[in-house]
Amino acid sequence: MTHDAAVLTAPGTFAFTPRPPTLPAPGEVTVQVRAVGICGSDIHMFQDGRIGTSEILSPLVLGHEFMGEVTWAAPGARDGTGQPLHAGTRVAVEPHVACGHCRSCREGHPNLCPDHTFMGVYPRDGALQPTLNVPAHNTFILPDTVTDTGGVMLEPLGVALHALRLGHVRVGDRAAVVGAGPIGLLLTQLLHLNGVSALHVTEPLPWRRALAAELGADSTAPGFTDDHDSAYDVVFEAAWADSSVQDAARLARPGARVVLVGIPGDDGLRVQHSLVRRKGLSLILSRRMAHTYPEATALVASGQLDVDRLVSHVFPLEQVQEAFEQHATYRPGVIKIMISLPSGRP
Repeated sequence: MTHDAAVLTAPGTFAFTPRPPTLPAPGEVTVQVRAVGICGSDIHMFQDGRIGTSEILSPLVLGHEFMGEVTWAAPGARDGTGQPLHAGTRVAVEPHVACGHCRSCREGHPNLCPDHTFMGVYPRDGALQPTLNVPAHNTFILPDTVTDTGGVMLEPLGVALHALRLGHVRVGDRAAVVGAGPIGLLLTQLLHLNGVSALHVTEPLPWRRALAAELGADSTAPGFTDDHDSAYDVVFEAAWADSSVQDAARLARPGARVVLVGIPGDDGLRVQHSLVRRKGLSLILSRRMAHTYPEATALVASGQLDVDRLVSHVFPLEQVQEAFEQHATYRPGVIKIMISLPSGRP
């Protein structure tokens, strides 16, 4: 029996290709994929056939933000928190597979592992296909209070939560976010929840600015201008487009922390050296996440964060080409696009 996967065969082009199911390796479980989120890094690969220095050298199945239902698990299989896994269990999946043996892994920083694979990044296939074998310890059981789309959103929420921790946000801090895409909007909710005294968000797209205001931003603007207050204790750059890093540095007060979360399409970092040096800014680059799924799940399950509100569009797998094109061109209203598979209930 075969099933069709949405395969990126060339930049900007998906094709549906039959893929025979494979047996899970030792330590893996089989997951029937229900829902997949489209991420900005997916768009880089869709448009350019690469992200950073990682080039797609042969057809690849994208999709690293996903959840699904376990259809096979060996006796004794457990998720990332030690809970037993059984067929029929809904799980979110951490896409980053660290080696577990290097110094970074042993010191508790698996996100910095130099010998890793990543689902949906060459050469490892991702989740835009009906089933996928994944390491059992990369799965996290979802409570009934978390929807399917909410389970997908735990991955970008983990990225935002990790960045928040790197920023060492304190109650009463003045905070700013540059970019109100999904990560920026999740950071907006987290900062609001953490009791900052002022929260400013810059974002060129009006519908995203409006949602940022609804989710806790005290003020919003299309971008930075010289009349803006440059007195923020911590600034999160979550766009990496045009002048976003420079804008983040300009919003920061002297001695502030600037956390860079976005991934640039051209793999370059540009900021005025004298501005950063004279302000004595701490530039902190955030990579993926580490140990965030249990906390992210608790925040969503308890209702403290509303991640489903960010989902603006849902497409079936058969319309993956249109879904990616809508995201890549920022059609009006697009915030977060999900792909629903036949088994899915987003």
